[in-house]
Amino acid sequence: MRRLSFGTLLISLNAGLVLLAVIGVAVPALGLIERFADEQGLARVNLAGAAAQEAVERSARDVRTSAHLLAERPTVKRLVEGGDAAGLAAFLDRFRRTSSLSGVAIFSKGKLVAAGGAPIPWGAVLRGAEGPGIARLPGGALLLGSSLPLASTPDATAAVALVLDAGFARQIAGQVGLPVMILDPEQASAGGNNLRLPLRAEVLATGRPRSGRLKDAGLYVSVRPLRAPSGGIAALVETSLPRGAVASSLARLSRELLLLSLLVAALATISGLLISRRLTRPVQALTASAARIGRGDLSTPTPRAPGAELGTLAATMEEMRRRLLQLTSELRRRQAEGEAILTGIVEGVFSVDRDRRIQYLNPQAAALLGVQPEAAIGRFCGDVLNPRGKDGSRPCDESCPIVHARFRGGANAAEHLLRPDGTRRVVVITSAPPTEDQQFQVLRDETDVEAARRQRDAVLANISHEFRTPLSAQLASIELLRERLLLQDPGGLDPQTRDLVLSLERGSLRLTQLIDNLLESVRIESGQDSIRSRPVPLDEVVEEAVEMTAPLLAQRGQAVEIELPYPLPPVRGDAPRLTQVFVNLLANANKFAPPQSVVRVGGAVEGGRIALWVEDEGPGLPGGGAGSGALFDRFVRVAGDPGEGGEAEEPETGGMGLGLWIVRSIVERHGGTVEAGPGGGGRGTRMRVVLPLERTREEAA
Repeated sequence: MRRLSFGTLLISLNAGLVLLAVIGVAVPALGLIERFADEQGLARVNLAGAAAQEAVERSARDVRTSAHLLAERPTVKRLVEGGDAAGLAAFLDRFRRTSSLSGVAIFSKGKLVAAGGAPIPWGAVLRGAEGPGIARLPGGALLLGSSLPLASTPDATAAVALVLDAGFARQIAGQVGLPVMILDPEQASAGGNNLRLPLRAEVLATGRPRSGRLKDAGLYVSVRPLRAPSGGIAALVETSLPRGAVASSLARLSRELLLLSLLVAALATISGLLISRRLTRPVQALTASAARIGRGDLSTPTPRAPGAELGTLAATMEEMRRRLLQLTSELRRRQAEGEAILTGIVEGVFSVDRDRRIQYLNPQAAALLGVQPEAAIGRFCGDVLNPRGKDGSRPCDESCPIVHARFRGGANAAEHLLRPDGTRRVVVITSAPPTEDQQFQVLRDETDVEAARRQRDAVLANISHEFRTPLSAQLASIELLRERLLLQDPGGLDPQTRDLVLSLERGSLRLTQLIDNLLESVRIESGQDSIRSRPVPLDEVVEEAVEMTAPLLAQRGQAVEIELPYPLPPVRGDAPRLTQVFVNLLANANKFAPPQSVVRVGGAVEGGRIALWVEDEGPGLPGGGAGSGALFDRFVRVAGDPGEGGEAEEPETGGMGLGLWIVRSIVERHGGTVEAGPGGGGRGTRMRVVLPLERTREEAA
């Protein structure tokens, strides 16, 4: 018997080992591929279910919008008041066709006046007047309905309905690409042999969407609940995907993997034949190490090999393994962080290329814009966001924050977006500078915040305006009363009468100052408070502020000392606004300084700027001035230092915490700064305002 040579034995052994390795890789790979196919099938049916649910909810919003439009139509009002039932029926039928509704009706005092479309149980629609509801038709189908009273005829009601029948389900299926069924809870629970009943029952019990693979039925099924206005489950949206669509791809991939495995085995056998006479155990070790790296095992080090060539190869493979291990760990960590951040934040995120075409859109941004991410990829961002200015123009060419961020290192802008469904959203777009070929933007929905701010500003402005008019008349009447009393009694008023008149005058002055601060705060926050630029003599500003606060200072027996440099150089700005600055500072000094004390107003020229300050002899800043920057925040009130009782001493007359915030806003818009610090000698508080001086033409040149 002829013995096998070592080379032949090595070749056979090498070929067998390679074949076993290929089989060992291919068999688990087929299992992984099958599991991946199931995951892809479930992901696809889940995505289709979410899209179908969103389509039904969008239809509910459209029904509510149609009810609003019908209730506000002047034609409906005219036809109802004129009693033209035939004309009203024709109008309702046209409105139903243009709005893609199943039925439209008008009720007057609970009685049907006219209707258009299919017969609808309008009683269920009228009972859901607080919002669009889902009701069940006698035949088992579902409908979306909404009703609202007419805008100018409260005893008349407009009602609209959309039947969720098989045609509607086919329309939704055409949008999501998979079969869709819309079931009410009773219909979903019927049929004892239906394999989908466990999923439906679980959704009805928990109220959360569910999906799964039905092996016996060969389907991937997703079931999602539709909520009624009361919060209960009104219907179920069910999508399904036949497993045959996934199985065909799986079979094709398995065949290709098998052919690839056979090809690898053949090549390995040929290679073993060529190199078996020179390579022995070190090569096998290196081959095993390479196989481990190829399978993803980067934790096992590569063994050393003797010889120059094999030793260099082993060292190179070890260095490659270490680098791959570091790179893979870093990539996995960054991928996990990025996915968690982008899918977990409330804000929408999208990225564009250098041509401002969208490359990425997270689900939050897609929901905010009312688009599907697949439909937005590759389109110009202005066509997807559809921003509109107040005059109807598009700001994409002149004031695009994406373009501004490329030159400024970042940009922030508020945009009014017109969504595909016709609604408008106000968003704040924060754009980052571009990185390589992508530039990321963050969308934050500010629609409700801006509406609340506008309503609040309007209420404050109206209240402040209505208060200021009678207060101005009252203050003028008090001044006239004081002068007449002095004329009638030249010898002087009795103390009680004088104190009463002065108290009325001081109260009116304080209320006027408070209302002026409220109006100024509304103008500042809304961006409507413009600063006029003209030469302003600061000595006149200070004198007018002192004159306006003189009754308040006289109430507590406080004196004012003014020490300003002469001549006092002018500044450019708005004289009434600067007067309001010093009125607020003097009023603060009046509140916090003790009676019979001195309030000092001083100033000094510091190069190209002038510093003016108001100093009192009060208890000073809390904590010696630490954190004094918070004094200038909105609605912040700071009490004096703690007294003997250990509690802070409040001033005699409180405020709203707007005065110093308005001071800072006005000074900063004049290009200056304001700060608070201790007074001279370490006692009291000094409010210091620094403003730039007006430059001459030669200095400006």
